[in-house]
Amino acid sequence: MRRIGATDLETPPMVLGGNVFGWTADRDTSFALLDRFADAGGTLVDTADAYSAWVPGHRGGESEMLIGEWLGSSGKRIGVATKVGMLPGEGGAKLAPARIAAACDASLKRLGVETIDLYYAHQDDPDVPQEDVLGAFQTLIDAGKVRHIAASNFSALRLKSALDIAARSGLPHYRALQPEYNLVSRHPFEGELQDLCVTHNLGVLPYFGLASGFLTGKYRSEADLGKSVRGRQMGELLAGKGAAVLAAMDGVAEETGATLSQIALAWLAAQPGVTAPIASATSLAQLDELIAGWELALTPEQLDRLTAAGV
Repeated sequence: MRRIGATDLETPPMVLGGNVFGWTADRDTSFALLDRFADAGGTLVDTADAYSAWVPGHRGGESEMLIGEWLGSSGKRIGVATKVGMLPGEGGAKLAPARIAAACDASLKRLGVETIDLYYAHQDDPDVPQEDVLGAFQTLIDAGKVRHIAASNFSALRLKSALDIAARSGLPHYRALQPEYNLVSRHPFEGELQDLCVTHNLGVLPYFGLASGFLTGKYRSEADLGKSVRGRQMGELLAGKGAAVLAAMDGVAEETGATLSQIALAWLAAQPGVTAPIASATSLAQLDELIAGWELALTPEQLDRLTAAGV
């Protein structure tokens, strides 16, 4: 178990992604996935009020509603991380204080809980003073509606500014960061942002740990690009450093017997500052594979080889 930054929250080396619930995983599948994850020792599911507003006929909140139904019917308890800032609605847009307050109440209602364990600013909002954003989160913490706050998709400059303001003004600190980070998408996080998280003891919970499926090895040639609507994106990765990364992963797979998905997440979990990657599954077989990888420990030489392949 790994502690998330300076919070009292702990997680094994994976957080369950809830973006698929009510979208590519129907109600029964979502419940089965949550059951399996909780039974395996999983402690945190990640969702957002905006999931899955991009689906025709959806309005957002579908994932939260399914998680809430499962929490209410299963008798099991795992922590919930959700987000505000991408779904417009009552109180304005993004991170306006009135929007944060209204969105939190709506998320609590859908989830059927009294307190959100980890509440993210889903994206930065340069139009709202950071003092006002943190003040709005303070109000939620004081009311017992939120335990800890976190940031997602923040630049190093803006995250540092928020941390400085919190320290100077006695406002709550962001305790975790959710960036995009994986073996083929490294530079946005590595460097200043990663150093900032390590220095301030922020838990890092990366999303897209499998690069939208590329790091599973599903896409290895031009012929494979038609396997999904992401074919163009996968082609760009394959033409770049992706082929070299997959080759290095194949070598580690031969040495360990692990799957490429397990190797990709194990590499992430071993990086400085990273607490646990977020990963989604749409079947029990996929989830079982990911859970089986929790105990995979790559050697320093294997980690270095994978890292070098993606440079």
